[in-house]
Amino acid sequence: MKIVFLADIHGNANALEAVLKDIEKRNIDKVFVLGDICYRGPKPQRSLDLVRELKTEVIKGNADEWVVRGVQPGEVPAQALEMMNKERDWTISKLDTESLDYLQSLPSELKIETEGVRIHAYHATPLNLFDIVPPDESEESLIESQMVQEADIYVYAHIHKPFIRYTNGKCIINTGSVGLPFDGLNKTSYAMVELDGNNYQTAIIRVEYDVEKVMDQFSVIDYPNKESMIRILKNAKV
Repeated sequence: MKIVFLADIHGNANALEAVLKDIEKRNIDKVFVLGDICYRGPKPQRSLDLVRELKTEVIKGNADEWVVRGVQPGEVPAQALEMMNKERDWTISKLDTESLDYLQSLPSELKIETEGVRIHAYHATPLNLFDIVPPDESEESLIESQMVQEADIYVYAHIHKPFIRYTNGKCIINTGSVGLPFDGLNKTSYAMVELDGNNYQTAIIRVEYDVEKVMDQFSVIDYPNKESMIRILKNAKV
């Protein structure tokens, strides 16, 4: 059985379309979405529509929470707060009421058990949508922050830098970002787990898409922070 975890689409519908085409070629059995669907991209409604068309389990990310209720002081650097709320306001202006209700209703975690393998999936950490756990986090911190529930595999998103690590006899996977990678490689990223009884193998998949097209989409719209977003897309770094 092959299952996929994708996240951090961030309104980049073109990147998501490339991922979905790649998934189709791989004969994937199940897709799970770990949040951050709409915010900070040129195509928020299209991105959400594509996710909903999957008819699969989806959880909320911090950016989905921001779309619903705004960015609060202390959640981002003080100098970025005003601009990020302008970006949020632009995003919600492109979403219909049903979409906002959908984001509001999303759960915060997934507990999956298949073929004897237990998987716990969430956006950032099991207890917080905003915590940052980087790829080089210490083993002790990984155990404390990620292994809140008993599982064999832990999958999260949020940091936009994919990795796979084995710690304390467990597998920890970060999906990376579909629409806004921060690791210097401007290709989409998602995670795949292939299960065979109690055995499994894991992979990070990188897929090329037309980055220039998305940069052009930003250039012709009234997005409030488009110069910065174009730069991030081009360099795949903050």
